[in-house]
Amino acid sequence: MIKILIADNHPIVRMGVRSVLETANGFQVVGDVSTTGELFEKLEEVTPDVVMLEMDIPEINGIAALRKIKKSFPDVKVLMYSGQSEDVYALSSIRAGAFGYLAKTSEVDYIISAVRKVAEGNMFITNELAQRLAFDEGTQKPRRFFRKLSTREVEVLKLLASGKRNKDVALGLNLNEKTVSTYKARLMKKLNVDNMVDLLQQAKALELY
Repeated sequence: MIKILIADNHPIVRMGVRSVLETANGFQVVGDVSTTGELFEKLEEVTPDVVMLEMDIPEINGIAALRKIKKSFPDVKVLMYSGQSEDVYALSSIRAGAFGYLAKTSEVDYIISAVRKVAEGNMFITNELAQRLAFDEGTQKPRRFFRKLSTREVEVLKLLASGKRNKDVALGLNLNEKTVSTYKARLMKKLNVDNMVDLLQQAKALELY
């Protein structure tokens, strides 16, 4: 059963999303809140698999709330959603650690698919957003991150993205664990991230594994 916490300041929206999820198989709504203060109080009480977080929720900006969830509740996945189009907030949401971005105009089946995919630990983004993530900032030259990586770095990243531990990666590639740690540090530098969660999210978002 996938446990969902809904965070939105509009009662009708919360009721609608709750209704959609509760009528689908395999979902349990463990709560709904209207402010970020209520959100973090609720997260101290329950541990949802997915938080559906509205971008314009009161008290704390949606991106700031997302970062706080990521820091304080790292096992909770966040699916951002908004009345704004993907062009406005999607890129910044994904870069801040969201597992997906959903427009409020989405069809019911799309919402269900998004929540289920995020709960499974996968990114939920459109093809257009994936392409935008592959662009260099400030340029319009597409740049696949893998072009920066050596063959061995690609192999290490693929194994890490599949959930392997350092020890398993070392065994699979006939390396020692210290060498794997060196590769991880090199990958973070090349992909411009500073922790493993962001590294793996980059890999997943760009389907680089």
